[in-house]
Amino acid sequence: MQEEIINRVANSKLKTFDLEEIYPEGKRVLFDIKDWLFQELILKETDFRASVKNHDWSQYKNTFVAVSCSVDAIIPSWAFMLVAAEITPFANKVVIGDLELLETVIYQELLQFVDYKDFADSPVIIKGCAEKPIPNSAYAFLIEKLQPITKSIMFGEACSTVPLYKSKK
Repeated sequence: MQEEIINRVANSKLKTFDLEEIYPEGKRVLFDIKDWLFQELILKETDFRASVKNHDWSQYKNTFVAVSCSVDAIIPSWAFMLVAAEITPFANKVVIGDLELLETVIYQELLQFVDYKDFADSPVIIKGCAEKPIPNSAYAFLIEKLQPITKSIMFGEACSTVPLYKSKK
């Protein structure tokens, strides 16, 4: 008679935190202002303001937007702020920067509102192998929240983890 296979991982006190589970759905958009520059080099205020005024901002409804300029031009801060002011009423989130910064800001805000009490005094695995664009900074934000309350933190999958932290308690 064969012995029953026991799933020790399922029966352990290990808790898994999967950053993909809190990933907010919604289109990510990089809004590049280079097309509104004269010869993709110079910002002419009158022309720039006209482009902003005539743009259909409603297309950014329920999106996450990073406003940037992909060419090497000197852009005054107010130009990015003007674009952000127009997108903000429609978008879920607007940042001035690239898509990685956008994801970083999204996760920094999300992780402020997670209830971590279920992870207290437990060994925790931060799940790896994400299919969504989770920035490395999100993992650092998560460790900052978990480290003071957990017994240990590991990264990966239950079958193959990398130890990151162990409490000295």
